[in-house]
Amino acid sequence: MKMQDRKGPIGIFDSGFGGLTVYREIRRRLPGYDYCYLGDNARSPYGTRSFDIIYRYTLQGVKALLDAGCPLVILACNTASAKALRNIQQRDLRGKYADRRVLGVIRPSVEKLGTLSSSGKAGLFGTPGTVRSDSYRIELKKLYPELELFQEACPMWVPLVENNEIHTPAASYFVRRHVDALFAQEPGIDTVILACTHYPLLMPVLRECVAERVKIIDQGPLVAESLADYLRRHPETEARCSKNGNERFLTTAFPPDFGSLTEMLFEKTIHAEHIDLN
Repeated sequence: MKMQDRKGPIGIFDSGFGGLTVYREIRRRLPGYDYCYLGDNARSPYGTRSFDIIYRYTLQGVKALLDAGCPLVILACNTASAKALRNIQQRDLRGKYADRRVLGVIRPSVEKLGTLSSSGKAGLFGTPGTVRSDSYRIELKKLYPELELFQEACPMWVPLVENNEIHTPAASYFVRRHVDALFAQEPGIDTVILACTHYPLLMPVLRECVAERVKIIDQGPLVAESLADYLRRHPETEARCSKNGNERFLTTAFPPDFGSLTEMLFEKTIHAEHIDLN
């Protein structure tokens, strides 16, 4: 069988647990496909790491999924999308990976963000790496040059999620601190994007801190709809995605720890397999 005739699952890569918020929405939108999720929990968070390390870690994860037979991989991680996606698409999808595709989460998020703000002032909560990359502002300038974007880096939010500290005083403190800092930059912000897939798990705390008039954008549904549209527009890739309704979970950390965290999202324990990416 030729490589281009082989079918495999859609791969989803994240720095850790947060990408499951995207996977949940993708599975709801496209339930018939097979999926393979890989979380690099052992090396999370990515947001405070250097460009070179993020690129290296992301490429290792992507190659693991491609080698597992995935014809398409979604980087369900804003930091990886900001700092590694372009290089992977332009330099690494060659040779045996030439017929594979890797997509990120920033473009579909920007496309939606520009349609929701009526004040022309939007806010972003992201990891330090995503904020430093300025990827959202760069993409917004291409599509919605009139929209002002105010960004706030939140280095503690991912560790809070990864360590299941969502419903603690520490979570309330750090969420309030960064919400206040963002709106101190511009009180007129009427739309906020959660530019990290871990952050929707902090939504109950965020809703307590953010004014009711402010729209908070969760990336999961946007990425799911964008993927559905991509598969419609690229039938050659869609035809290579297997459709048995199966799912597989891989983690670089201790699998039982990963499984216990998934109960928050799926109301069941997901059994993960351990994988080394070094």
